[in-house]
Amino acid sequence: MKYKDLKTTYLRDYTPSDYLISKVDLHFNLGKEYTDVVSNLTVEANPLCPQRNKDLVLHGEDLTLLSVKINDIELPADRYRVDEKTLTIRDIPGPCSLTITTRIKPQENTELRGLYKSSGNFTTQCEAEGFRRITYYLDRPDVLSCFTTTITADAKEYPMLVSNGNCVRHDSLPNGKHSITWDDPFKKPAYLFALVGGNFDLVEDSYRTQSGRLIKLQMYAETGYGNRCVYALQALKSAMKWDEEHYGRECDLDTYKIVAISDFNMGAMENKGLNIFNAKYVLATPETATDDSYTAIAATIAHEYFHNWTGNRVTICNWFQLSLKEGLTTFREHSFIEDTVSPVERYSNANYLRVTQFPEDAGPMAHSVRPDSYVEIANFYTPTVYRKGAELFRMLRTIVGPENYRKGTDLYFQRNDGKAVAVEEFVQAIADASGIDLTQFMLWFRQAGTPTLDVQDDYLTDQQTYILKVRQSCPATPGQAAKVPMLIPLKFGLLDANGHEVQIEKDLLLLHQEYQEFRFTGITSKPVPSLLRGFSAPVKLNYEYTDEDLRLLFMHDTDVFSRLDAGQRYKVNYMTNLMRDFHEGRELKLSGKFIDMFSGVLNSHIHDPWLLAEMLSLPTERYLAEQMAVVDIEAISVVRDFVIKQLAVQLQSAFLDLYQHCNTSTVSPVFNSKQAGWRSVKNSCLNYLIALGDPRIVHDLAIPQFNAALSHNMTDAQAVLRSLADIDGPERTQTLEKFYKRWKQDPHVMDDWLEIQAGSHLPTTVADIRRLMQHEVFDIRNPNKVGALIGYFARSNLTGFHHAGGEGYALLADVVLQLDTVNADIAAWLLKPLTMWKRYDDRRQELMLAQLRHIQSHATSTGVLEIVGKSLANAPVLHILERPKSPLVALSVMAHPLPVLQLERKPELTSHSSGYTS
Repeated sequence: MKYKDLKTTYLRDYTPSDYLISKVDLHFNLGKEYTDVVSNLTVEANPLCPQRNKDLVLHGEDLTLLSVKINDIELPADRYRVDEKTLTIRDIPGPCSLTITTRIKPQENTELRGLYKSSGNFTTQCEAEGFRRITYYLDRPDVLSCFTTTITADAKEYPMLVSNGNCVRHDSLPNGKHSITWDDPFKKPAYLFALVGGNFDLVEDSYRTQSGRLIKLQMYAETGYGNRCVYALQALKSAMKWDEEHYGRECDLDTYKIVAISDFNMGAMENKGLNIFNAKYVLATPETATDDSYTAIAATIAHEYFHNWTGNRVTICNWFQLSLKEGLTTFREHSFIEDTVSPVERYSNANYLRVTQFPEDAGPMAHSVRPDSYVEIANFYTPTVYRKGAELFRMLRTIVGPENYRKGTDLYFQRNDGKAVAVEEFVQAIADASGIDLTQFMLWFRQAGTPTLDVQDDYLTDQQTYILKVRQSCPATPGQAAKVPMLIPLKFGLLDANGHEVQIEKDLLLLHQEYQEFRFTGITSKPVPSLLRGFSAPVKLNYEYTDEDLRLLFMHDTDVFSRLDAGQRYKVNYMTNLMRDFHEGRELKLSGKFIDMFSGVLNSHIHDPWLLAEMLSLPTERYLAEQMAVVDIEAISVVRDFVIKQLAVQLQSAFLDLYQHCNTSTVSPVFNSKQAGWRSVKNSCLNYLIALGDPRIVHDLAIPQFNAALSHNMTDAQAVLRSLADIDGPERTQTLEKFYKRWKQDPHVMDDWLEIQAGSHLPTTVADIRRLMQHEVFDIRNPNKVGALIGYFARSNLTGFHHAGGEGYALLADVVLQLDTVNADIAAWLLKPLTMWKRYDDRRQELMLAQLRHIQSHATSTGVLEIVGKSLANAPVLHILERPKSPLVALSVMAHPLPVLQLERKPELTSHSSGYTS
């Protein structure tokens, strides 16, 4: 199949369903070889569709149809038609009971859509279109039904059988089987259905809501991991309380259930009352999880809980509206983490957007937050929908103000509870509550691309007037050549020459035209503007700051984002100049002012450790790459390594003093915001010190920290491993081996062990990865393993992946094709780094295009072909006729069914998963 032959679904073609299903009664008989599913549906005509089709067309894939009955009478074969995608029943007789019996084989379901079996347990993933792989159904989000689910299975092998809702019956049956029935009183679309069957540890707690209701909280973890659920339960209770306080949303359930699965195809899934999580976003103890993992767990737990209202109680009418639940919920999640961990998380999330979503907006897969069309809906669980979408909802709050925003969300829930709606319903509720016309704001949902703000200013000394001049623009994107000015909130402030805040009447400017000027009177001296405070809009901003301006903002700005961003701009500018020196053959040197700025930070006695850690950091390779029209891999690598080492040389004593101070104040490995922040500072200092290349630092600081932390403080142990990963020497080999021997029985910790090696900048990294693919801890069909080793390498190891010989590209193409027939969603997610070929030099472009064309020639899945087809549109003819040769790594044979790589959500953390939670 070719890309041009793939079927496209268009937003303009959406119409409500001709039929509705008010009640679903499901019966599962879970067996060793196959599972039979009996689905009894109460079907009725949709009164909104008087011109409806008399035939009922149900979705279904990879199903064996055993029987079809209407009102308990089996239909003859001429009353229905079955093809690869649908079951069509002719002449539906008005309201009726439709009973369909299907047979499925979860053990063979390697796509991990629908019901599948993994690690001995049955589990489901129904978003977006997985329910159709369980039974024939109207598998679309605007068909809302009440579900009753009865599960029958062997009582010894599957003692725990769980589904949505409340347990209403439990029967013991002959032949060692048992049956459990669950009733969910809340109407939901099929994508929110869930079922889990297996043997788990059960950890319970409770939460009393603001109205006094007692909610039972249950967490199911695979046997032996129950003790690692404690923090996740506390995070859940924190999220429940936060949602009550900030959105007035109370939990509507009697029991809230979470199941942690080691092999799960997304970060997590918000099924009504029965969330299913990838275990890495639930399980944690200080011995086995890093501080970053703890933060990711809190964020993911909150995200899925917040979906109970933004996604479940109010759901979406079609998949084009995906950001109405995912963007809005991601914004709520980010706000929660900023409140409970650190306000610095706002800066981290904004930076993550810049290195993931901005490139997507500038590439062949660019699409609006609400796309106009799609070929494979799984390909649109993207940074644009999630993270740019989150920024749109944040902008709404900024434009109307927190009080009006809260009134608007209350109105939204009041109007739409129990409904499937579109983005317009949310924006209209905010507009009605605030009295502000938001018609122009809707362009943010329709236009792709990252807007740019070009800012200039004037200061009229004699009039004591400051003038800010702003011009907005947005580049052409695929299918959208011309763009219209958007409504953009620009938060700003002014600082005087001493770094003091200048009082101004208005700190929020609403841009709605291509060009606007703003005047401020009573300004007694020329100020330095602090622009885009709080990252008030997902835009690029151009303003000609001097180095002195940026240093002033970095040391004195009262806005955390603007302060850190000014420092980053200054560092980027300086490192860009060094890259120019590198290319022109000049000796690289650090200026006294650059060193003094870092010295000032080290000796500033800043009390917020999260802020201090960010101030000490350098721009990442990915961030530096995004500032270049053509990415220069060698210059980025050489200059960044040079700056790190020279700062360590010049400020060794200051780094050592701060390290030792932090080391004495972070004795406890327990996670809390303050301890985690100071550990981050400590390990940042250690990373600089190790860059000195002094064996005494390694033997006197790094190795003792590693040995002391190995069994009780995963954050400190991994910090040493990551710092040593780029050093080719016995210490690297010995610490990796020691870590492996200590933790080889723990598959979750082994994911980190793989990721650390995948991130190494050593020239042998590609060969090391191919070797690790043959290692006993790796499995090509395990989600987290592939994400840790291959996904992390391709997305985060700029130097290794873009090695001049093209070995990294060949490695990725090999793995994509291996996964294409096993799990196409993961293959499609994995190949995206290759789609950015236009950003690199001619030689690398040719190498990347060769791999894309190789994939195109051999791939069969819709998702992979869609991405490759869009990536190769208008691609130049290759000069290289053959792709670099690379040894294929054979699929290992597994005794258990195949899991998948998660599509994630999580994010800003250097996690090995893509992290898109549903």
